[in-house]
Amino acid sequence: MIGRRRMALGLAAGGAGALGLGVAIWRNRPAVAPHAVYSAQFARPEGGELSMVTFLGRPLLLNFWATWCPPCIRELPLLAAFHRAQPADGWQVVGLAADASAPVREFLQRQPLPFAIGMAGFQGIELTRQLGNEGGGLPFSALFDADGRLMQTHIGELDELKLKALTR
Repeated sequence: MIGRRRMALGLAAGGAGALGLGVAIWRNRPAVAPHAVYSAQFARPEGGELSMVTFLGRPLLLNFWATWCPPCIRELPLLAAFHRAQPADGWQVVGLAADASAPVREFLQRQPLPFAIGMAGFQGIELTRQLGNEGGGLPFSALFDADGRLMQTHIGELDELKLKALTR
């Protein structure tokens, strides 16, 4: 009887020690570097540069789109409304156009967007592949936390329900 109690106490003490060690290791783990997307810079359709590092510190919805992509065009008003609804510390939205500059500028003259747009060009498709979009399909959205870590991705057109589920 006494042997079992000692054994149980020994196991409990060992488990508590292992738990404490695990917590100490977790708390002192090295910081995860932001995703490589944050080191990128893109031309803006209106001129100048869009530096992705400026978007660290708040969650980011990064959307890849093109003027020749009907589902991309259909979801842009939803992304614009989502962007407008965000509080100062809420989600940021950035659109990267996987397209040529002239069609994007023409599109934005007809349908201005309230969020930042960068020109990723056709190399933007390669960037989506690096983010897990193996087929290179558009539209493609990547969600990052405030520290720049990739949280999740979505291939295809977003609707209101999908957007709410992704950004909870």
